[in-house]
Amino acid sequence: MELEVRHLRALCAIADTGSLHRAARQLGVAQPSLSTQLRRIEHELGGALFTRERTGCRPTPLGRVVLGRARPLVAEMRALVAEARTAAVVAGPQLRIGSTASRALAGWLRRLRARNQEPVLQMDVSPNALLRMLADGQLDVAFVHEVEGSPLRIPDGLRLRVLMEREPQFVSLPPDHPAAAKSEVSLRDLADDRWMVDPTVDGEWDAVQRMFRAAGVNPHVLHGDYYTADALIATGEVVAVCQPTHADSPTIAVRRIHGDPLGVRLLLAARTQEELDSVYPELEEAYEEVALQAPGYRKWLERTGKAEKTGKAEKEGRPSGEGRPTHVRVRT
Repeated sequence: MELEVRHLRALCAIADTGSLHRAARQLGVAQPSLSTQLRRIEHELGGALFTRERTGCRPTPLGRVVLGRARPLVAEMRALVAEARTAAVVAGPQLRIGSTASRALAGWLRRLRARNQEPVLQMDVSPNALLRMLADGQLDVAFVHEVEGSPLRIPDGLRLRVLMEREPQFVSLPPDHPAAAKSEVSLRDLADDRWMVDPTVDGEWDAVQRMFRAAGVNPHVLHGDYYTADALIATGEVVAVCQPTHADSPTIAVRRIHGDPLGVRLLLAARTQEELDSVYPELEEAYEEVALQAPGYRKWLERTGKAEKTGKAEKEGRPSGEGRPTHVRVRT
């Protein structure tokens, strides 16, 4: 079973109403059906999300963690539906953007809207799938990552700009983990932990395996998406690779991995140079914004010299994928 937005919506309804009966009525489903759905969700996540009491349903500690992640996702979906309905009646061309997961997305879309462009977003864990959609004319631009050691299959005719030549991947772990006391952690510090990896991300599983082999460790690995990973990290169940722009929170600590053994290249692709140039500056600004808000990543950028200046990417596109890395400005 894979968790879907409807499952998260059901959890929020149960928490908000404090009752399976009232939640079922709010959702327009039968109570036995909602009870069965809840049991399946709890089985998938590995623990009870609510305690059933005479006075109603109360979230367990795990339930509070999951709800903390579910509520913004449900809210985002509502906003997405509202925006899609609005966009459906907006006259004029729309900008069709494809993207893998990135914390720079929100700022990028916000900047494009401020320029009176109405972006339509297509998310996918597979950068290769997005590049195929771009080549087929289903998208106008695609913001993707290329996992080190697993080159993307770039269709002929696409133009590319490199946002970051090598973005190091960090690790997210429970805040009370002994390794969280350090600013950077060794893979050997995490050799006895369970790791969660999303094998549906192009090149991710192969790269993580290579990283473990190079470090001489063989930890237990669970397969799952990274939203689930965040919930399990919060309860101390797993650790996981994460983007360096992932911010610390009361339930997650983000740390650099010693030696930066895993990296990705961040690319913006389009069919024409004009399309690339029309949206790249806003993406660069949005990425800078989230990079400098992540203390660990900011220190890494300062230490490696990539924060000292803003390197301008090539004006001409390169179908082969060549390009210079963008440097992130640090304002003092």
